[in-house]
Amino acid sequence: MTAYLVIREGSKWTDVFRLVEGESVTIGRAPTNAIVVKDERCSRNHAEIFQVQHQWTLRDLDSRNGTQVDGSAIKVDYHLEPGDIIRIGNSHLAFVDNLSHAFPDPTSVLRTSRPVDTDQDVLDPDDDESVFEPVEPTQITHRRGQSRFLEAPAPGEGEEVATPKVGRAAAKLCRLAFELAKTTDVVSLANTALGALFESTQIDAGGLLLRGRDAQGGRTLETLEVIASRSESAHKYHRVSQFLASTVMRDGQGVLARNVMDDSQLGARDSSGDILATSVICAPIRQDGKVLGILHLYSTDAARPLDPDDLEFSLAVADTVSMTLQNLDRRQELAENLNLMRDENVQLREQLGVQSEIVGGSEAMHRVAQQIARAAPSRATVLIRGESGVGKELVARAVHFSSPRKKGPFVCLNCAALSETLLESELFGHEKGAFTGATHRKVGKFEQANKGTLMLDEIGEMSPTIQAKFLRVLEGHPFERVGGAEAIKADVRVIAATNRDLEKEVSEGRFRRDLYFRLHVLEIIVPALRKRPEDIPELAKYFLHRYNAETGRKIRDFTPRALEELQQYRWPGNVREMKNVIERAVVLARGEFIDHDDLILSTLKTAGDTETGGTSSSHSGEDFTPCSLAEMEQQHILLTLESTGWNKSKAASILGIERSTLDRKIQRYELLDRRQTAK
Repeated sequence: MTAYLVIREGSKWTDVFRLVEGESVTIGRAPTNAIVVKDERCSRNHAEIFQVQHQWTLRDLDSRNGTQVDGSAIKVDYHLEPGDIIRIGNSHLAFVDNLSHAFPDPTSVLRTSRPVDTDQDVLDPDDDESVFEPVEPTQITHRRGQSRFLEAPAPGEGEEVATPKVGRAAAKLCRLAFELAKTTDVVSLANTALGALFESTQIDAGGLLLRGRDAQGGRTLETLEVIASRSESAHKYHRVSQFLASTVMRDGQGVLARNVMDDSQLGARDSSGDILATSVICAPIRQDGKVLGILHLYSTDAARPLDPDDLEFSLAVADTVSMTLQNLDRRQELAENLNLMRDENVQLREQLGVQSEIVGGSEAMHRVAQQIARAAPSRATVLIRGESGVGKELVARAVHFSSPRKKGPFVCLNCAALSETLLESELFGHEKGAFTGATHRKVGKFEQANKGTLMLDEIGEMSPTIQAKFLRVLEGHPFERVGGAEAIKADVRVIAATNRDLEKEVSEGRFRRDLYFRLHVLEIIVPALRKRPEDIPELAKYFLHRYNAETGRKIRDFTPRALEELQQYRWPGNVREMKNVIERAVVLARGEFIDHDDLILSTLKTAGDTETGGTSSSHSGEDFTPCSLAEMEQQHILLTLESTGWNKSKAASILGIERSTLDRKIQRYELLDRRQTAK
């Protein structure tokens, strides 16, 4: 007896398997089966079909999900009949004994477009006419891009007639929720909600009122602020009376009031004393069991009084407004946290990019390291002084990361880079709308540096107005954001840095005397690079290795002449200038060594230099006697020593060099011999 299994995968009958007498056929997921079913619900060896006394029999091989025939699971051997549908997982196999006449009527499970040759074992997959299809294909009956409940009805559609009042209210609430979700601030939210209420109720005036915010930003104050109001009557909007407001705020229930004649209850009389409102609705805006505010609505037209359905709709709008307010607060909080995290990420990247050690082994740098070690454990304000480019920020970082506050943030701000208004906003933050361009609340540097350290570079550039506010914060007083009323306190250690002579600034009235004494608690003076020439070779090699790694160059060292030129140069830009000079030399060097030709040095004067010689009006060319730099230096050092009575420490300070450097120059120029000769 010849029989067939017609196999369906998904929505199409795709294959036919011929059952041969005397042969057993296994079905399963494993590739060793005669019929492989690619279905996760099918076991590796799921079922077996074999012939017993000319009867085809189906047996389940203890599969995990079982085998079904015509919707019923089989427990024992099942004798198949033509037309039986075997289900294994999501796959179907139809058992037939005559393929060409199988399921001929259109209501059958299977159909074919032409008779099939029963001598073929498998249908040709390339023959489109041999593919079996489901009788009832899927039909798409409707298509629509957006729900009609989110669309306002076009004029003339007659929504009021075609749709019940409850259905219209539900559709309008759906549209309102969709519109409120797109609002970005409380004012636009209030105006959107009032617009929906004017459209759907009998009111002609109304307002949305919310509790005031406390110092922590929560709406807990008893005072009610009018966020938005609107009136389409001949009279302007009148604020809700104290009686109705307190009733709704206390009970948390909406009220509909009619014929309210007492002005203390209504608060809606005109100048003549006539009642303006014939009916009033007050709906509470509730959140977590607390009343945040109210929707105050009223009608001044006696022919259009408010009804209980209007109260129901107003309550639904108030609850929708409450959820939107909660979402706005969370969005604001997330935005602030995101800005804070971005600032912290920038700070962390900056901290990771800064070397933890201060390069230099001179006696001057040892003194700086000792001052850092003494200042770090304290909470006192630190004033770092030194010329531009000496590394004041690096010293400030060393103080912070050596202090108990090292796990807190380190925030740096350059006071000279901002105008007075922007500097105040950067220091103390601002509220949304405080000034043009303030589109969101900004957390200031003081708040960002809470539990950490705030470094203010170029403190001498701060304007007197900011100095006064800054002094109050240093003395422990709370501060307010620009445009805000919330008092904020921050636990911050301040490190100030300047390259100005603050004593001179104080004497000339450009810097507050009290702020100077408040900052001048611990002082660290960072020496200029020309005053510690012993560190120049070490710094040069440090920057050489650093930029070799960054650029991929393999420059080995400096030539002796290049090192000599680096040590003789006065470095008006200090370490910052050396960093840029070495970086440029690494990029442009043509050989394995940096030579003097690769160094591009400026002709600027240092901060402590004065003009020497030249062609001024008091010196003619005839008075000038040419000499070498060495001769000029020898003469200048000798005259300085003589003017100080050969006090080497004082002379070294005047000359701007170290005592050890002065000793070497005295020995080089044999100045002691000249002193003895003079005696």
